[in-house]
Amino acid sequence: MKRSEKATRIMEILEELHPETPIPLDHENDFQLLIAVLMSAQTTDNKVNQVTPALFAIAPDAESMANTKVETILGIIREVGLAPTKSRNINTLSKMLVAKHAGVVPQTFAELEELPGVGHKTASVVMAQAFSVPAFAVDTHIHRLAARWGLSKAKNVEQTERDLKHVFPREKWIKLHLQMIFFARASCPARGHDLNLCPICSWAASAKRKKEEMN
Repeated sequence: MKRSEKATRIMEILEELHPETPIPLDHENDFQLLIAVLMSAQTTDNKVNQVTPALFAIAPDAESMANTKVETILGIIREVGLAPTKSRNINTLSKMLVAKHAGVVPQTFAELEELPGVGHKTASVVMAQAFSVPAFAVDTHIHRLAARWGLSKAKNVEQTERDLKHVFPREKWIKLHLQMIFFARASCPARGHDLNLCPICSWAASAKRKKEEMN
């Protein structure tokens, strides 16, 4: 099967299984989305959603977050992975937004990636979800699926992103990013997964791949 044909069939299955793609991180504005995505690195979305209400209650925007002490931020998000570093980044990032962008989240990759703690993946999520700019943020879930489905042989998420952007139509990237994450969590976990029983891996994965993961 050609990669283009495989991609079309994958999109059809994902649309059938996950027609709705709500943003899994709770937020009320672009700034809160940026902070939530930043915090989600090496942490589950559920954990982020548990701590952000208290944080956003005292600092719902960049100006108020900039005026919140790092120690206070840390006290609220302590249960999140890498909390000390994230607390410092959140405070510094907020001060930069106020100083350079009048407290508004910028709408370019370059400006977002200048902010502390904001890498390409975080910027991609914000650009897609906040500003509807086609982007394909690749996390460990999507990296795993791309390899299992034979859509990418990349060793890193940057190349996987390029491969997926090449095989899937640009207008589908934003929704597909979330559909693949939902599918990975619900149907295609990293461990204890029988590729032969998976609604996509069963036909998309090569015999070699299935054998490798059985061993």
